[in-house]
Amino acid sequence: MSTLNCFLDDDNIIRVGGRLQNSPLSLGERHCIVLPSKHIVTFMIINYYHLKFLHVGSNNLLYHVRRKFWPLNGRNLTRKVVHNCTICFKNKPILTSQIMGNLPKERVTPTFPFNNCGVDFCGPFYIKFKNQRKGVLNKIYVSVFVCLVTKAIHLDFVSDLTSKAFIACLKRFFGRRGKSANMFSDNGKTFVGTNVELKKLYKIIKSDESLISYFNDEHIEWHFIPPKSPNFGGLWESCVKSFKFHLRRVAGNANLTLEEFLTLLIEIEAVLNSRPLTPLTPDFDNFETLSPGHFLIGRPVTSIVEPQLIDVRENRLTRWQRVSWLSQHIWRLWKRNYLNNLQQRQKWKFSKDNVEIGSLVVIKNDTLPGTKWLTGRIVDVFYGDDDKIRVVNLKLPDGKIIRRNVRQIGLLPVN
Repeated sequence: MSTLNCFLDDDNIIRVGGRLQNSPLSLGERHCIVLPSKHIVTFMIINYYHLKFLHVGSNNLLYHVRRKFWPLNGRNLTRKVVHNCTICFKNKPILTSQIMGNLPKERVTPTFPFNNCGVDFCGPFYIKFKNQRKGVLNKIYVSVFVCLVTKAIHLDFVSDLTSKAFIACLKRFFGRRGKSANMFSDNGKTFVGTNVELKKLYKIIKSDESLISYFNDEHIEWHFIPPKSPNFGGLWESCVKSFKFHLRRVAGNANLTLEEFLTLLIEIEAVLNSRPLTPLTPDFDNFETLSPGHFLIGRPVTSIVEPQLIDVRENRLTRWQRVSWLSQHIWRLWKRNYLNNLQQRQKWKFSKDNVEIGSLVVIKNDTLPGTKWLTGRIVDVFYGDDDKIRVVNLKLPDGKIIRRNVRQIGLLPVN
């Protein structure tokens, strides 16, 4: 305050000094009134200007306030007023976040492929009958099964979303890959948009007696992730994205027959099961990488059949290594630069405990702007294995209780 060259006017009000005494400006503009930084009146004045000038930002708000007043620590005060404005927050909501959680035990416990499996549906896709040139196209769906341990993928089609079709798909899957002990899938309430029929999957698995009895007979335990939480099922969501990537580039807008579609489906499965997961050794001269195909057939599915080299003399192998020296050198340089440029992800570093029972929040809705998002109050919290809040129960204004992931809510500011 000593740097402001303050003085007392005739009414014993502290004003800012300066060199504008001879200017034609008014007294309030030449010598602003000094406001304390922590007084309630200061916040009321700043909030008044914030509302008067239609919810301006912090820098613009500070300019309007300083035309008559000089609040101490004014930049931080204006930021605080704008941050605590509920209307400004709803127009640009900030969702809560949490430090990245631990992997579930089903993903880190070694077991045979597809014992712990995630499943998702994508579609619909349209096929035609054989030799059909025009006419009505048939609708089918693609079921994507992914092993939570080995990341191996199994693709199959489903004619419709009924219990019989789904059981038939599971029987084909179990007959080719073996029975699964645990199955994971999205909550049916997450399916929105044009594919309204996908909501039937949740009802089928949850209430259909024939499907429940089939699960009991086969000793299969089904698990649902929380609603509106696609990050809980990121493994199968990424597999669906990879499948669509290849399908769109190969099929395009062509209307395939069932035989052509199934052939393309299995070819895409082979490509995805041959993708590299991690190098087998840290040696730069070794180019072998681990793929999901190693857990299924002992090698990548799309790899060339390698000849037996047990009886080949060592000098011949050395000659082949000399031929590929240039490619090995290029690979070594790229890998070294890649490893040097790796950065740690920020969500692995910081932990936040900003969610508690009784907090008023807005609930994210991708189909509506932030000003129309519903508000709710946290009535219960659920912790993960690392004692961090991951899921909350929210009470809506109509009294309904819903469950959401913490990444789908935003804490409303409290004035």
